[in-house]
Amino acid sequence: MRWAPRAAGRRSSALADVTRLAREHGEAWVHVDGAFGLWAAASRAHRHLLSGVGDADSWATDAHKWLNVPYDSGLAFVRDREAHRAAMARSAAYLQRSDADRDNYEWTPEFSRRARGFAVYAALRSLGRSGIAALVERCCAHARLFAELLAKAPGVRVMNEVVLNQVLVRFERPGATPEQGDQWTRDVIARVQRDGTCWLSGTVWRGRALMRISVCNWSTAGEDVGRSAAAILRAHGSGSAP
Repeated sequence: MRWAPRAAGRRSSALADVTRLAREHGEAWVHVDGAFGLWAAASRAHRHLLSGVGDADSWATDAHKWLNVPYDSGLAFVRDREAHRAAMARSAAYLQRSDADRDNYEWTPEFSRRARGFAVYAALRSLGRSGIAALVERCCAHARLFAELLAKAPGVRVMNEVVLNQVLVRFERPGATPEQGDQWTRDVIARVQRDGTCWLSGTVWRGRALMRISVCNWSTAGEDVGRSAAAILRAHGSGSAP
């Protein structure tokens, strides 16, 4: 099961129901893809969004996002130790198991890898529980500020309830068809990327093109949000009407 943390405020009880039913029937494996969302557990203000997540069989999250460590620092947590090992372990004559230490190749998809864990450990030790909570809460506040600033402009629609750090935005011109709104939204995204004030990407939701704003950099401040929102609105205001 893939769970979207962005909508967790509405689905938290449903997640608890899903995990309960999985336990009762004993056949389902409940996996939580919490790339951003799992970090909300560090925040007293947002951890209620994760109600029921502790009963899942496994979690996955990304350290390269909110911890700002190098890319591909993914984390997996599996309740059943033996199931985890059975899914990853390989056997060969040249793979000599240790009698005393954990053999990491039995727990990850890779036989060899760079020391991603060091950067993750250093970030966790440096920030601590309170630092991670502050980072999460600050980014979520900035996401709400983005939504507030953008929603005031004509032809700009914030499409999601901003409960964490993600903002989905659509741009339209008067009299435009939905397809023209799709193209205009993609054009706005391209102009913002060329401008260079900030970087954001596009996505598709319910068949419509949207801008995806994801706030996760530790150094982002309120004034950065203001400058970025202004750059986005300039991009929306430029160009030719359809």
